[in-house]
Amino acid sequence: STQSTGIDTSADMHAALLPTLALVLCDMALATPPHIVYILADDLGWADVGFHRAPNDTDVITPRLNQLVASGAELDRLYAHKICSPSRCSIQTGRAPIHVNVQNVSPDVSNPKDNIGGFQGIPRNMTGVAKVLGRAGYTCRAVGKWDVGMATEDHHPRARGFDSWLGYWHHSNDYWQATEGKCSFKNVRDLWEYNSTHDGPAERFANGASCGQSNQSPQGEACVFEEERLVDTVVSILQQHNQSVPLFLFYAMHLVHMPLQVPQQYLDTFSFISDKHRRLNHAMGNMMDSMVGRVVDTLESTGLWANTLLLFHSDNGGEILGGGVCGGNNWPLTGGKFSNFEGGIRVNGLVNGGWLRDGMRGKKLTGLMAVWDWYATFARLAGQDPTDQEAAAAGLPPIDSIDLGRYLSGEESESPRREIVIGDTSAELPNGDGDTLVGGVIQGDMKLLVGAKNKFWRIDQYLQTGPSWPNTSSSLDPLLHPKLCSRTPEHGCLFNITADPYERANLATAQPETFARMLEAIDMHQKTVYSPSRGKADAAACKRAMTQYDGYWGPFAS
Repeated sequence: STQSTGIDTSADMHAALLPTLALVLCDMALATPPHIVYILADDLGWADVGFHRAPNDTDVITPRLNQLVASGAELDRLYAHKICSPSRCSIQTGRAPIHVNVQNVSPDVSNPKDNIGGFQGIPRNMTGVAKVLGRAGYTCRAVGKWDVGMATEDHHPRARGFDSWLGYWHHSNDYWQATEGKCSFKNVRDLWEYNSTHDGPAERFANGASCGQSNQSPQGEACVFEEERLVDTVVSILQQHNQSVPLFLFYAMHLVHMPLQVPQQYLDTFSFISDKHRRLNHAMGNMMDSMVGRVVDTLESTGLWANTLLLFHSDNGGEILGGGVCGGNNWPLTGGKFSNFEGGIRVNGLVNGGWLRDGMRGKKLTGLMAVWDWYATFARLAGQDPTDQEAAAAGLPPIDSIDLGRYLSGEESESPRREIVIGDTSAELPNGDGDTLVGGVIQGDMKLLVGAKNKFWRIDQYLQTGPSWPNTSSSLDPLLHPKLCSRTPEHGCLFNITADPYERANLATAQPETFARMLEAIDMHQKTVYSPSRGKADAAACKRAMTQYDGYWGPFAS
């Protein structure tokens, strides 16, 4: 028989297993996907945040964003498209604009000859990032601007993977009345609510008929500024969320996009600014900052912050057209929204949250990044393959997204992205339809721009504004400052944007070999573009709005 030694070996076994158990638990913790809170500002200029101003500057007041940059990581070379809808299509689908959409057409268009891409925004058969995250068990919520398609049920946020949405379909709407456009000379509202119990016009949120920028407190009428309505929804989502389930919250702010409207309390803060457009824009920026602060405060008070990746950036540069009537400013960068100079496509950005490692806090990340890279980055964080099989089956372009996770976490010291393909269009009007064009390319330090041939190779807004622009003494009109950027070095536009981020020193004639190599890259990418005809305004959109949706925009085609 076996004689007992009288020694209990279980404690020794437990001790031996502890290091292994610790590693397993550590791996499990690392494998737990973070909550992702993605805040997208609209038309926020490079100079319209405090962290891009002089330390003693009082013209711009964004303390919460300043703090988030200081305690997080600034995304210093993050690139988007030059206008709203293409950037948003890129974000949702993980594609460069040339492979999904470069047009900023209205969502009421359709082309009956193309039932996949013959609409505004994202083609029917592309998979949205929320759908990818949903496969990993994420609850996915959207709040705010959509602007990536409205025509069919396939363009609805529900079909793109979101579990709820409160927002608007168009590029913009009125902050007080939610109106955007007309049908038969009647104003049409644009605000939609989708959740487990409702999917239709958000009529319950309609303000009183007298409510507006010049009448913000009409007696006996509800009067809630739209951004406050949106952020209230965000806060409610965060407060009610089951923290054991990963959350993807996409908050696409209306601020600071036109129209220039803001509650009076914010406007009063900037009474020292004499130019009314700059005063309104900076008040809107201050409110935007406060709304971001509310989101952060709620994340912290609910305990969600500890396992959250917070991402904030703009969809394009600030709008400087019309001699400053839009109030935006991208100084000292060149140009702005609608232009492929840096002021139009290089955007303010930051990451923060408990997910961010301490070693990355306070850093300025200078590697190349594109807004379409978040698709693969989020997918990998969730343990999902970002490959879009549905799009491949329909013959649509694959994703261009690159996983930035190891760069953001500090595991890699350089960004894996080496090239940015810049989209453009032959459309003559800012919100018109046209052919998809490659308007330039960034490779490392170098940037080559080529204008559209049908526009005589001109690229608008080759100018810098100033730190206090617009102002009452300036008559500067950016559209009067185009630059010829053709396919020859003599009239080319080649810049070292690391040494010369303001695009002042044209190197096209000094570096003809670099010019030729990058032009060849542009021509190669041009062969891959996705260029459907989006169609024209469809009368069915107005008919459906006025007969079925009680004067609100919504899906209209089958």
